[in-house]
Amino acid sequence: MVFAPAPELTITIEQAGDDTHIHLHAGGQGIWQARMIATLGVPVALCTAFGGETGRVLEPLTAAEGVWLRTVTSGGRSAAYVHDRRDGERVELARSPAEPMPRHELDELYGLALTEGLRATVSVLSGTRDPHVIEPDVYRRLAGDLRRNDGLVVADLTGDYLDAVLESGLDFLKVSHEELVESGRAPDDSQEALVKALRELHEEGAQTVAVSRAEKPALVYLDGEIHEVRLPSLEPADHRGAGDSMTAGVAATMAQGGDMRTAIRIGGAAGAVNVTRHGLGTGRASVISKLMEEVELVPLSQQQTRKASSAARNDGAGRAARKRGAGAAGKQEAGRSA
Repeated sequence: MVFAPAPELTITIEQAGDDTHIHLHAGGQGIWQARMIATLGVPVALCTAFGGETGRVLEPLTAAEGVWLRTVTSGGRSAAYVHDRRDGERVELARSPAEPMPRHELDELYGLALTEGLRATVSVLSGTRDPHVIEPDVYRRLAGDLRRNDGLVVADLTGDYLDAVLESGLDFLKVSHEELVESGRAPDDSQEALVKALRELHEEGAQTVAVSRAEKPALVYLDGEIHEVRLPSLEPADHRGAGDSMTAGVAATMAQGGDMRTAIRIGGAAGAVNVTRHGLGTGRASVISKLMEEVELVPLSQQQTRKASSAARNDGAGRAARKRGAGAAGKQEAGRSA
């Protein structure tokens, strides 16, 4: 189950030769995650709300994503944005935020999410760009209700929403390094600061934690140790969406009974494939499966040991060279004295 309280209508303008193309898609974090989960062959129920003119356009677009749609009709307007990508880079021309969800409709959405979450093996709690739409406490209650009934809970949240779900505990949490710095959980994006933040998030309630670092390998707290997620080098077409696809890949693998190490490797592969494409939360399962074979989880302790050994070898080689140099100089001086 994917809980997505605030989907967005996405309108993108692109240039193809002399032609201008306008694309309409269902978007927002939860929809992108549900799309990738379905791509990986795992049935997924998407619990969401649609409202206003944008909502009436969004609903059929979302239904076409291959997910089982469980919806509430909201009196508030769904969000929408317009992006111009004719020059190759995304430029946001306009955005209409979602409106707050009335209490009775929120209660109905909570009931839908709880019902589907109890049926599902794994539930994914996705965030919203518009924090006024839904209170963080809704996430705390939903995560707690699901976990108390043996459900596995995955989240990709930040700020007050993250603080709320940590109170109930999580089986897997994904955050970005920018979010950790902006929220004050890390003073900067140095590896030392992010590792400390990962350990603290685990202590606050997340069993396994991953932090994405843009072009650098993601860091993961897993089974008491920090790992780097090493991916094949690929040229990106669009940097956005890698984290959402990683979260979806982890959730899909957990739903199929896979272990967490395999889940993270599939999640890493899903994220890597996504950035080679223009559509968010997209990719082919066969490509992701093949790429997963190249993904490595490398413990930081192992890397530090290698670096220390390499430094020791270099230092030893330097001392030997200096010693040989000193010996040769001594022989030359002895020759001149003779």
